[in-house]
Amino acid sequence: MAAALLLDGPVGTELLRRGVAMPPPAWSAHALDSNAEVLGEIHAEYALAGATVHTANTFRTDPWSLRAVPALAQRWQELTRLAVSIARSATAAEHLVAGSLAPLEDCYRPDLSPPDATCTAEHRRFAAALADAGADLILCETFPAPREALIAAREALRTGLPVWLSLTLGPAGDLMAEQSLLETALAAAELGVEAVLVNCSPLESIGRLVPRLAGLGIRTGGYGNVGGPAADGTWVAEGLAGPDGYAAAARGWVADGAQIVGGCCGTSPAHIRAVAEALRG
Repeated sequence: MAAALLLDGPVGTELLRRGVAMPPPAWSAHALDSNAEVLGEIHAEYALAGATVHTANTFRTDPWSLRAVPALAQRWQELTRLAVSIARSATAAEHLVAGSLAPLEDCYRPDLSPPDATCTAEHRRFAAALADAGADLILCETFPAPREALIAAREALRTGLPVWLSLTLGPAGDLMAEQSLLETALAAAELGVEAVLVNCSPLESIGRLVPRLAGLGIRTGGYGNVGGPAADGTWVAEGLAGPDGYAAAARGWVADGAQIVGGCCGTSPAHIRAVAEALRG
């Protein structure tokens, strides 16, 4: 089995597990002010589990997301730099830190994606901030709308950093048709992204898509969900797929051509450790 890069797991649902409040719309950005030590511990645990690519907690530090929280909005650049710094300090020097760039609106509501001009201006501004903060690459992640996904990828590429684009079908696998995802992946490859992934999606959906993405000629892979969102915005932890089951799925993705695997909502350092052990085996 070919070697694969191991991406870390989620910060958001792991913060929830540890009792850290994440009220919308800033979500995990609150942890940078109130629980920076916990955030560092999470990054360090993923590194110890075997991850070598660490996603900074910048999923909601962009100015668009923070515009309704004035106390944080005026500090968005500071928070972005802090998120990258925490990930860098908590992990090995040779590991990579990815700056997370997310959809401007709800990842599960592609219909709310703003007009092209707004997406272009906002993603350009935030991608530049991630580069200035010292990210090694930009991970445009959890995009359910092809139009905004390609705008984000294009603007991230303007920084000169490597860009990974991760598309989502959503937790129920119904936000984007699989054929539309494949067409968007091809368009992103033509733009020049280094990798196209599938995240925040059911494991079985990722399993179907990885072999088809593997023909793009660029890195591909996935990081899936276990559990699901609750109405109050938290993550339901009951009945989560265990680390061993998740690792078996990830091993299957690698066998089918995935070159990057990790964990999304509901997974934990234990899941990443199990994946690392499965891939070594």
